[in-house]
Amino acid sequence: MTDPATIDRIMVDQGGFRMGPFTLLDLTGLDVSHAVMESVYHQYYEEPRFRPSPLTRQRLSAGLLGRKTGEGFYRYVDGQQQMPEEPAIAPASPCPVWISQDDPGSAAQLAELVSTAGWPLESADQPSSEALCLLTPLGEDTTQCALRQGLNAEQCVAVDMLAGLDKRRSLMASPITRPELVNAAASLLIADGTPVSTLQDSTGFVLQRVVACIVNVGADIAQQGVAAPATIDRAVELGLGYPFGPLRMGDHYGASRILTILNNLLDATGDPRYRPSPWLRRRAALGMSLTDGPTG
Repeated sequence: MTDPATIDRIMVDQGGFRMGPFTLLDLTGLDVSHAVMESVYHQYYEEPRFRPSPLTRQRLSAGLLGRKTGEGFYRYVDGQQQMPEEPAIAPASPCPVWISQDDPGSAAQLAELVSTAGWPLESADQPSSEALCLLTPLGEDTTQCALRQGLNAEQCVAVDMLAGLDKRRSLMASPITRPELVNAAASLLIADGTPVSTLQDSTGFVLQRVVACIVNVGADIAQQGVAAPATIDRAVELGLGYPFGPLRMGDHYGASRILTILNNLLDATGDPRYRPSPWLRRRAALGMSLTDGPTG
């Protein structure tokens, strides 16, 4: 999908996390982290939500443990993490922009950004053949989102609107999106100085997929009655430095949006790790907070 540095930047800048997942793995060391992942996976009878990634096993076998060996997902020189520079985005001339109305709230935010940048905005039900089409999927990739709406995927670029536009912005294009439109989208989104990350087409972007899985695991722990919701949240906030515990995180982004992301990820991949927890499903359906209720 993309490289570790881009994922870490998105989680820190866009998601408000203290450190990205790959920086955290390098800090703890794969000899510790992978062993914990394997232990949890087997103790839960190979529950797919806890299945370790083959990537961590491969890197553990290669001795790329992280800071303690001087190389993990990053290299370390005198103990300092060597973070690669972000790719430069070439300026692009303004072109017509058409915005999907799949999510009216997100569409309004993007329309304001386009207007502020001074780019022409198309308002017809269907875009012209020259327009840059901005999509706002939840748990979908650009390809599926474009085809579902009957759009020409050559014109489409998706923008992750889960966290809005105030921080880092993430975009991804379909495999056939015209390169000049990909660059135009990046140039538009960075026009006010906010950093932009460009991803390959993948279900759920980065932030959506990671946040949805964190919320889902937290909801499952609450469903099992392992601990009260407030205890789960406090433990994660103190232990991992997350901006919110998993259940408060679900409330922050919206339980129904998290459920939509998970359902779309499950439909697209067939991977049971994205199976929504009953705790999340029930509370999203009833409009409840994920922190409400002792059980069920």
